Amino acid sequence: MKFSNFPLFLLSCSSLATAIPFTRKHHKFPTMKRDNNTGPGSMLQLSSDEDFHFEILRVLALAPYQGSDIGEVLVAANQIAPGDFESFYSAFNDLANRVHNGSSAIDSSKYPVSARNAFFRESSYYRSADFYLHGNWNDSRINSLWSKQLAAFDSAIALLPTPGERVTLQGKGFEIPAIFFGSSQPGPRPTIIMCNGYDGSQEEMYHAIGEAVIQRGMNVITFEGPGQPTVRRQQNLGFIPEWEEVVSPVVDYAISRHEVDASKIGLWGHSFGGYLAPRAAAFEHRLAAVIAFDGIYSFAQAIRDQFGPQMTQLYESGNETEFNSIVSSLLANPSTPTATRWAIQQGLWSFKTTSAFQWFKKTQQYTLDGIVQNITAPVFVADAQSDMFFPGQAKELAQKLGDRATYHLFENIDGAGEHCSMGAAVLSAQVVLDWFQEVVSS
Repeated sequence: MKFSNFPLFLLSCSSLATAIPFTRKHHKFPTMKRDNNTGPGSMLQLSSDEDFHFEILRVLALAPYQGSDIGEVLVAANQIAPGDFESFYSAFNDLANRVHNGSSAIDSSKYPVSARNAFFRESSYYRSADFYLHGNWNDSRINSLWSKQLAAFDSAIALLPTPGERVTLQGKGFEIPAIFFGSSQPGPRPTIIMCNGYDGSQEEMYHAIGEAVIQRGMNVITFEGPGQPTVRRQQNLGFIPEWEEVVSPVVDYAISRHEVDASKIGLWGHSFGGYLAPRAAAFEHRLAAVIAFDGIYSFAQAIRDQFGPQMTQLYESGNETEFNSIVSSLLANPSTPTATRWAIQQGLWSFKTTSAFQWFKKTQQYTLDGIVQNITAPVFVADAQSDMFFPGQAKELAQKLGDRATYHLFENIDGAGEHCSMGAAVLSAQVVLDWFQEVVSS
C-alpha cells in the first residue's frame, strides 16, 4: 500500500486552498533517478521507479521462505521499464511461465521438495504479474493470472510435510477462504491467524511470515476477507470496516481444531492489515496477542494526509464531480508517478467503486477512534524507519494503546527500514515471533 508523493501531485491540479477556482495544469513532473547512496543504512535501488523498486524488493523478500529465487527475479527486473505497467506484467509473466514449464517437468513423487519449491515460485511470479493490472477491471488477465497462482500454490502446499488444508468459512453475507498449516508437532500448539492488507494475498503470507511460524513449532491459519484478492475476484466484494466479522469466524475455526491451543491464538495483520487486526481485536477478545505489522491507528487520516488539504477540502465540500474529474486527470497524465496511479487504481478496485470520491468516503470509516480502548490483548506494534506510506501511524497506535503495546522500530542500518521491513524477513520474524512466544508462554 503506497501513495508516495501523492499530495504534491494533487496540489498541482487545484488551487482550492486560495479560493481560486480549480484549473487543470499540464504539470511536468521531475524524472525520478536511481539514487544508490552509499551512506549508512542506504539500500541499493532496484529500479529508478521507486514504486517498482519496492515491488521488486517485495518479491525478493520471499526468498528466505521459498517464495522466490534471487537471480531469476533480478533478471526479470532488468526487463522492466520505469513507469511501464505492461513491462512489469510481461517480465513476471514470462518468468512465471518459465518456472511453470520447469515445475511441470518435475516428478513430484520422486522429488517432492524440488517440485514444491518450484510451484511456490511460480505462484509468486504470477501474483507479481497481476499487480499493476487493476486499473482496467475488464482485463481478463486479472482472473486468469489468479487462477494460475492459486493452482500452483495448491500444488505446492500439497507437498508440504504436513499438507496445507484449504477451507471455506462462513462470514456475515460472505465466505472467508482460509488455509490451515499444521506444525507437525504433537498436542495443541500456539497458533497465529494472519491476513494481508490493501493488495496482498493469503498465499503471500505463507512466505512473508507463515513458514517462519511453522519452523518454531506453531500452527498458521491464513485468511482473506472482502476487498482482498480472492474474495474480491470470486465474490465481487470490496473492503468492509467491520473486520471483526472476518476474524471471529477464523477464531471459531481455530478453536474447533484439536491441533490448536485455544488460549494461545495470535492475530497478525500485515501492511493495511496493521489497521485491520487491531480493529478486529477491539471486538474479538479470545486473542492472546496481536501483531500490527506495521501499525496503523487511522487509515482515514493517512488517506487525508496523502490527498493533501486542498483535495480533502474539496471532498468535504461534497463536489463529487469535480473531485472525480481531478483524479481522472491524474490517472490520464503519463507523468503521474507510478505510486499515485497504482494506489488510486487499487483503491477503486479493492473497495469496489468507480468513484474516487466514494472511495475516499469509504476510507473515512477506518479509524480506531472511539474503540482503541476496547483492545485487551497485548499488541506488538511494528514500525519501519523509512516507511513512506504510513509515517507516524505506528507511533500513534502505540501511544494510544499505552502499556498494552510493545513498540519496535525496525531500522535502515539492518536493511529493515522499508514498509513492513521488506527485505528483512528473517530478522523481523526473529524479533516478532520471539515476542509472541514469550507472551503465550507467560
